Amino acid sequence: MYGMIHRAMRQMVHEELGEEAWLALEQKLAIGPTELLTGMVYDDALTMQIVAEAAARLNLSVEQCLFAFGQYWVRFAGQGSLSSIMKFTGQNLASFISNLDRLHLAVGAAMPGARLPSFATLENAPGHLVVEYRSDRAGLESFVLGLLQGLMDRFQARGDIEVLHRGEKSILFDIRYQDRG
Repeated sequence: MYGMIHRAMRQMVHEELGEEAWLALEQKLAIGPTELLTGMVYDDALTMQIVAEAAARLNLSVEQCLFAFGQYWVRFAGQGSLSSIMKFTGQNLASFISNLDRLHLAVGAAMPGARLPSFATLENAPGHLVVEYRSDRAGLESFVLGLLQGLMDRFQARGDIEVLHRGEKSILFDIRYQDRG
């Protein structure tokens, strides 16, 4: 994965448990600042080790940690170096999700070698989206569910997200929501 993901996980652990918890995690995994370089691409195994250790320290399962991290990622990205890109990605839940691949193109241009996922909106009706997530990475369903929930939070929408179908390299999500107001 990417250094920016590692930086966000560090920030989440800092906010929840303090700096000492992160330093202990770094020591246990024998990592340091070189694993936090924003634009660098790192082996997915390292990222999953960081997630598993963060989950243990946060007293969460790995799946719960991935979900919480997905929600956190939306806030983190919206306040950091991706904030301007995120502002132009969409002004509501449906338009933002429909433009996620454009956002990823912009991110990918700055990170050669990145293996970014793809999102396609298959159905778009008022209060209802069917979104296809495609990736060659396995095991990130909970993270994507958290991302989608984080986007609902960003746009002050309320609703439910369910998995309609799991394929080898894709997942279909059914999102039923009510816009703010």
